[in-house]
Amino acid sequence: MSEQAGQTHVVVGDDTDRGRYEAHIGDHLAGVLSYVDDADGNRVLQHTVVGDEYGGHGVGSALAGFAMQDAADAGRRIVPQCTFVQSWLGKHSEHAELVAHPYEG
Repeated sequence: MSEQAGQTHVVVGDDTDRGRYEAHIGDHLAGVLSYVDDADGNRVLQHTVVGDEYGGHGVGSALAGFAMQDAADAGRRIVPQCTFVQSWLGKHSEHAELVAHPYEG
């Protein structure tokens, strides 16, 4: 994800070995969104963590957006266990069709 000049450049990727999406700013790990795949093939988005020094730089949103695009590209649905992702989805209803069902914890 790239933002306007003068703002933070966040790069997100999938670390499948660790079961998480990772956001980097420069050479620094800025945040992660952990996941597991359930028995139905849905991706359960468990928890988003952003480093204190990276809060407010769009890291969490970049992670959530990447997770949605990854699910769409793979033909997979998501289960939003993470409260950050739940809140993010409330602001981005265009991704509602990717939600398999609400998290029931």
